[in-house]
Amino acid sequence: MFTLAHLSDLHLGPLPAGSAHRHFAFKRAIGVMNWRLNRHRVHSPAVALAVAADIMRSAPDHVALTGDIVNVAARDEFTAAARWMDTFGTPDWISFVPGNHDCYVRMAWEHGLFHLEPYMRGDMRVPLTQETPQILTPFPYVRLRRNVALIGLSSGVPQPLHRASGQLGRTQLKSLAGLLSDLRERGYARVVMIHHPPLPGLASPRKALIDASLLRGVLEEHGAELVLHGHNHEHMLNTFNSRFGAVHVLGVPSASLIEDEHHPVAAWNLYRIQRQAGKWQIDVSIRSYDPASRQIAPLTEFALSS
Repeated sequence: MFTLAHLSDLHLGPLPAGSAHRHFAFKRAIGVMNWRLNRHRVHSPAVALAVAADIMRSAPDHVALTGDIVNVAARDEFTAAARWMDTFGTPDWISFVPGNHDCYVRMAWEHGLFHLEPYMRGDMRVPLTQETPQILTPFPYVRLRRNVALIGLSSGVPQPLHRASGQLGRTQLKSLAGLLSDLRERGYARVVMIHHPPLPGLASPRKALIDASLLRGVLEEHGAELVLHGHNHEHMLNTFNSRFGAVHVLGVPSASLIEDEHHPVAAWNLYRIQRQAGKWQIDVSIRSYDPASRQIAPLTEFALSS
């Protein structure tokens, strides 16, 4: 059995001093204003630490973090996020993919996601990859852990004000198709990690994955055992059939949310993955923050099968 923890959308606070003015960008300044007026009340660093501590106590074999570790992509946010990740776990234990807030504005690689590069480094050669000025580490990347293959996709791209959509692009989609086919033939359980919900209709147009219909086509053609995402700050489960069995798509709430009338409180998922009778069996345990006790507690459990 392989155990995998899944968390997302940490939105680590507080914002560093001068985030709105130092290295000025208009969208970043508006984001800082939004943080000060509203978001700082609902995203709690203490809750994020409680979730991380609960995962560490559970000691899963690996951790998938599906984006939005920062808020407005201020330079000092990335150095603080790297320090936070260092206390959480080692890069070989945590796999990270960037979200829209990690790519909030255009900025040089060395000032931003470079600080999280060790958590986005694959250990399998991928023939076809994509790089951008903002993300110089190659995507997709693949990490092989026993009988599980973790495939990281990057959907975070800078967007205009009031938009939070994402895009993979032709290169990542073509590469993913080959990887899914190869890894299936080699007997791996394939776990795809992406920030944006990967299917059409799961997010409003201004927040959606632009090429979600193309991604669904790749998944229908080649299959995958799990697709993990964040972005919507919701408990989500969507299942559809591929040529090779069921594809289960799961999203999690923000891992720092303490209160919000529109979204559930912080939670994380634990997946127990094993091969039984020729099929992949996945037991899912959801653990959620309890505001009354300020502890992480079991919420629900269910089973999935390929």
